[in-house]
Amino acid sequence: MTSYRDLARNHDFTILWVGETISELGSTMSLFVFPLLGYHLTGSTAVAALLEGAGLLGMVAMMLPAGVLADRYDRRTLMLAASAAGSLLYGSLAVAGYLGELTIPHLAVVALLSGVAQGVFQPAQMAAIRKVVSTEDLATAFSQNQARQHVASLVGGPLGGLLYAVRAWAPFVVDAISYCVSCLTLSRIRTDLRPQPRTGAPTRPVQQVKEGYRFIRHQPFFRTLMVWATINNLVINACFFVVIMRLVRDGVQPAQIGLVSTFAGVGGILGALAAPYVIDRLRTGTLTVLVGWMCVLPLVPLVWFSTAWAACASVFTLLLLNPAGNAGIGAYRAAMTPDELQGRVGSALSFAGMGAMPLAPVLGGLLLGSLGGSTAIAALVAATGLAAMIPTLSRSIRSVPRPAAWPRLEGGARVGETATMNPPISDPACV
Repeated sequence: MTSYRDLARNHDFTILWVGETISELGSTMSLFVFPLLGYHLTGSTAVAALLEGAGLLGMVAMMLPAGVLADRYDRRTLMLAASAAGSLLYGSLAVAGYLGELTIPHLAVVALLSGVAQGVFQPAQMAAIRKVVSTEDLATAFSQNQARQHVASLVGGPLGGLLYAVRAWAPFVVDAISYCVSCLTLSRIRTDLRPQPRTGAPTRPVQQVKEGYRFIRHQPFFRTLMVWATINNLVINACFFVVIMRLVRDGVQPAQIGLVSTFAGVGGILGALAAPYVIDRLRTGTLTVLVGWMCVLPLVPLVWFSTAWAACASVFTLLLLNPAGNAGIGAYRAAMTPDELQGRVGSALSFAGMGAMPLAPVLGGLLLGSLGGSTAIAALVAATGLAAMIPTLSRSIRSVPRPAAWPRLEGGARVGETATMNPPISDPACV
């Protein structure tokens, strides 16, 4: 498997990675600040939850249409448009904050529309990675993307907390600038990122979305993954919202709360550095099952311990294996999907995984308000354990081999065809 050093020689992937690392750093700061600012302006955890949920809602609502766009239009143009929109949106918050005119409606609109822009960006980026990286390099490329996300978490939370302590709108200034950097790096990509021309008669956008789901339906691994990801993402994110808001309600300083993101970043970076080694040596199915249970066990102590340090230890442990799982699954999806379906299949799986996430802060806020912190976390940890049983009991998950044994789609199966699986993946045992 290709090393990080070897992949660094890939000009287009490197500049894409650098630009999006900077952009993600800015976005992490803004996302950290949104619920804090909402709570500061209103004193309501419900408002804080709604602001966080608005961004997720915009992203999820746009994800399926964006998959169609990514398979029809130049992916670089789509990413440039999304980054430019992000710069304008967060720039408007910076101006409003400087003038002392920040309001909840303005924050909610920016959160929603920036989520829409992110929904456009993600499928185009996933398809672009498949264009600029060879099949053999996919697992390392997706591992490096995981490292990018956790680098942003490592620095973004504490930096966002520090800037927020200076001026509530300061993180939005940095985020607006980071989107400008993203536009600059995207313009330097040399590879032609246009999708392959469609064959046959044009079809409606709805039919094109169905083509992506039709491909997934013929891949038992992906069918099962959709169910698990939907449930797991909902309860995990609801649990961490309860953890963070319990710290906020207890009066813990923003800089200390930011340490949770720091420890998440450290654990994620270490996990991402080890990811190519782990992916290469474990069956992808076995790795997926292990990730399922690593989403459960580190959360258990949080039922009894309500401190920033307990939350730090939990997210650090949870994220040690998560990057390898995400990168392995992402690389497997990219390797098994023909180019003309990359955007739609990626967006369909992301939509399934994130479709319920806008409800996560709402669910967490309701449980926190009605049950209290410890009971709410206990209920969510139990739900996470039940979700982990889905990949554990599924033969379609467990039977996926290591990357060396993945079938190759050089040239790809055409739309409507099913890729040959070797070894064959059986029907899921539990769903």
